[in-house]
Amino acid sequence: MTQNVQVVEAEGILDGDRATQIRREISECLQKKADIILLDFKAVTFIDSSGLGALVAALKTVRSAKAQLYICSICDQVKILFELTSMNRVFQVFPDRATFEKEILS
Repeated sequence: MTQNVQVVEAEGILDGDRATQIRREISECLQKKADIILLDFKAVTFIDSSGLGALVAALKTVRSAKAQLYICSICDQVKILFELTSMNRVFQVFPDRATFEKEILS
């Protein structure tokens, strides 16, 4: 069975406005019957509290659609933020896209 994997790439500062845009993109992925959505954050430099809140809301949306949400390629600053807020326990984060593909898709 081939899984429908959709990738959403973000860049810059993930604040309320940008997070709303990402939630729209995730909704579009779900409309395309995505089984797995990968958020690639290699170009994200910072996430504020509204961005974190939107990520949690997006995760709930994805789970209610019976899909899975993963994150890859977070910078050190975002990694520290995830650890401080325990988001690293909420989201499965991969160091890069290749690791995600190896561990989830193979």
